[in-house]
Amino acid sequence: MKINFFILLMSITTQTFSQIKYPETKKVSQQDNYFGTIVKDPYRWLEDDNSEETKAWVKEENVVTENYLSQIPFREKAKAQLKSMWNYTRYGSPFKEGDYYYFYKNDGLQNQPVLYRQKGLDAEPEVFIDPNKMSKDGTAAIGVPSFSKTNKYAVYLEAQAGSDWEVAHVMNVADKSLLKDELKFIKFSGTSWKGDEGFYYSRYPEPGIKEKLTVQNQNHKVYFHKIGTPQNEDVLIYEDKEHPLRVIGAWLTEDEHFLIVTKSEGTSGSEIWVKDMQDQSPKNDFVLLVKGFDTESSVIDNDGDKILVRTNADAPNYKVVLIDPKNAARENWETVIPQRKELLESVGTAGGKLFLTYLQDASSRVYQTDYKGYHAQQIELPGIGTAGGFSAHKKDKELFYSYTSFDHPASIYRYDIETGSSKLFRKSEAKINADNYQTLQSFCISKDGTKVPMFITYKKGLKLDGNNPVLMYGYGGFNIALTPGFSISNAFFLEQGGVFVEVNLRGGSEYGEEWHKEGMLQNKQNVFNDFIAAAQFLIDKKYTNPSKLAMRGGSNGGLLVGAVMTQRPDLFKVAIPQVGVMDMLRYHLFTIGWAWATEYGRSDKKEDFENLIKYSPLQNLKPGVKYPATLITTADHDDRVVPAHSFKFAATLQADNDGSNPTLIRIETKAGHGAGKPTDKQIDEEADIWSFVMYNLGMDFR
Repeated sequence: MKINFFILLMSITTQTFSQIKYPETKKVSQQDNYFGTIVKDPYRWLEDDNSEETKAWVKEENVVTENYLSQIPFREKAKAQLKSMWNYTRYGSPFKEGDYYYFYKNDGLQNQPVLYRQKGLDAEPEVFIDPNKMSKDGTAAIGVPSFSKTNKYAVYLEAQAGSDWEVAHVMNVADKSLLKDELKFIKFSGTSWKGDEGFYYSRYPEPGIKEKLTVQNQNHKVYFHKIGTPQNEDVLIYEDKEHPLRVIGAWLTEDEHFLIVTKSEGTSGSEIWVKDMQDQSPKNDFVLLVKGFDTESSVIDNDGDKILVRTNADAPNYKVVLIDPKNAARENWETVIPQRKELLESVGTAGGKLFLTYLQDASSRVYQTDYKGYHAQQIELPGIGTAGGFSAHKKDKELFYSYTSFDHPASIYRYDIETGSSKLFRKSEAKINADNYQTLQSFCISKDGTKVPMFITYKKGLKLDGNNPVLMYGYGGFNIALTPGFSISNAFFLEQGGVFVEVNLRGGSEYGEEWHKEGMLQNKQNVFNDFIAAAQFLIDKKYTNPSKLAMRGGSNGGLLVGAVMTQRPDLFKVAIPQVGVMDMLRYHLFTIGWAWATEYGRSDKKEDFENLIKYSPLQNLKPGVKYPATLITTADHDDRVVPAHSFKFAATLQADNDGSNPTLIRIETKAGHGAGKPTDKQIDEEADIWSFVMYNLGMDFR
């Protein structure tokens, strides 16, 4: 008797689904009145991540998820293969401080990259900072240190378990010993040195222990810390008492001529104040350089007594202007680099030159000019991809930049600033043959006629028979561009015969501020329409069909997945919303959520509420609907998008599940929004995600 393997697989899958017994999550009678509309919130109690009841629910959910994943026959094989592919040496681009070159390196499976230094590029490297020794479980992570003027000291920020909260440590550079200086309660801050005397940084007031991962962050302030003194003696440099919901940062220009203070009320819009540090008069104070908050502006550097600024004021694709702080009215700005049709994504400085990175259809184009915008020359890149790292000191004669693409693991190039020539410095050691893959850029037409780009990557020889497993990835928000980049995790899926598609949705910055505005606030639905149109394009072009189509996104991308699966559940077989913003009516009440109101709007404003309620994933789940097989991921230390979003979404989806597809939530412990996650946790999570995706798309393990 001949057995149809596909039918057998489906019967096994159905049996497994029917055996899933979700936790019985209690409901409460909580409801809220939004301008006459009553909205029920029966799982409000899950917002309290400190309660024993919530902790018990988390354990129960993880047991259910583990039980399901453990039944996938190739889960351990997937994990072993991912671990093998992951195990290659990875380098960061070197940067020079004093007599040393510094660079990050991960030997392969180290939980955190190690910072090395060496005198000269041919010298033997030595360990400078090893974060793997800061915690037993590898969950301590550090940022890039900043060095004092003579390189006597270095300060680095340490985060534990994925939290946004950081602690500053100060080192003697010569012998790598730690000073007693230790600064706490730092968040959303860099450090900027004044000579060897001390440094500027930003912090919040001390939060309560139990509420530090959920309480709304208010009253960000800039302080100056003098080396050798306790934190309680730090000098308050800048605060905004009238506006507690602002993020404030400060840094000195390289020549220490100006102290720059930037303020933001959200993720869009900025205001810039400057103080002339060479003016010793008692009346010297900060002056307004760029008024907020209707434009996005950032200081590049000073050119003598004037300041170079990248801005989208009257230039949606950005331009570079020169501003005199003593005469800073916009009509007095001098244009140095005019706006082009391509987005001016960033401006770096090195060797007394400007490095302008443009995006052309989401791919990097880089030019070097002087501070007046003259003598432009294009830096030749290997192909269509993403280049970054064009920054060094004014005295430096060289810099190191990286280049990557979907089928090109990150390589590092050494660039001679005077000659404009690049040489390959380090090639990736990834254990893949990039020649086996190809990437093409296609465009679909969204609901309103907008042309939306996407990158499609697959192994050569793909047949367009409408039956290929495809995973779509998107973000679509916060003025963030998705550009080509290599991922060892995605390479695993490609090796399994999958197709990876990255969609450049509105809301990002791929085509400048207009592209961003078309995907924010009242226009947010455009983002979901773009993604749906891209999915339909892939089906129409015979790449795949709805039973072979998966989608994935994190944070704002998790919102994307949640919104699309509620609007078009028929279009996808699998959904992976990660650390997503799922409750659009309450997101602004936690940690830094208030800052996203510039992107989303707030439910306490009638017009915004009427828009948010239309697409908020949590409030748009409906009983009896056949939603895609869903694996929600979050983490217990995520204080960016608090896990309550995912908790409530999972509880609602499980309660309303029609039983045909699994609805699971994977809750990582001692991890946060994503940054600094240890390698072993990354591999475990990716193995679970890909196993879930492949199993539910009916893929065989290769």
